[in-house]
Amino acid sequence: MLTFVLIAATMLVSWLAFENPKLKQRLILWPPAVERRHQYDRLLTHGFVHADWQHLLFNMLTLYFFGRGLEGLMTQLVGPVVFVFFYLSAIVVAILPSYLRHRRDANYSSLGASGGVSAVLFASILLQPWTLVFIPIPMPAIVYAVGYVAYSFWMDKRGGDGINHSAHLSGAIYGVLFMLLMEPRVGPYFLQQLSNPQFR
Repeated sequence: MLTFVLIAATMLVSWLAFENPKLKQRLILWPPAVERRHQYDRLLTHGFVHADWQHLLFNMLTLYFFGRGLEGLMTQLVGPVVFVFFYLSAIVVAILPSYLRHRRDANYSSLGASGGVSAVLFASILLQPWTLVFIPIPMPAIVYAVGYVAYSFWMDKRGGDGINHSAHLSGAIYGVLFMLLMEPRVGPYFLQQLSNPQFR
């Protein structure tokens, strides 16, 4: 499954970056490098490096739990390549508001797959809001999503860890819009599922 390929690639690149600070500095989003050196690849590569193992595992567990089902549905509807395009484009789209806000700030940097993972999370929740997830305890997906966003807001206000928590919200919006544009029937289906809780 392509979800596993994305997870494996992210874990490999993150691990290499943990061992090689120069590689990490080349891959993170650092606005002056994009603005002055035209290293536009950083808008994507920052999503494959992480601050630490905890940050990496949190994102990859979320991608594991929610990416597999979403990949299966997208493959049925439009083909397997769409899921990869969705995930990679979400990383880029989710970072754009932060990049535009900080594009002349040499003290700003960002890293992590949070934008892409958040897009996958919220796109999945449109399909199965009451599915139980086990991160770290059993809870409905919709509850996990609310907690995920609340945590992101709190960490964004707190700041100081180099992780772009505000990208979670941008990614969430992109994930919902992408799903609704790809398959408009998802909207009414989500509302019907939301009003009829079934834990599974």
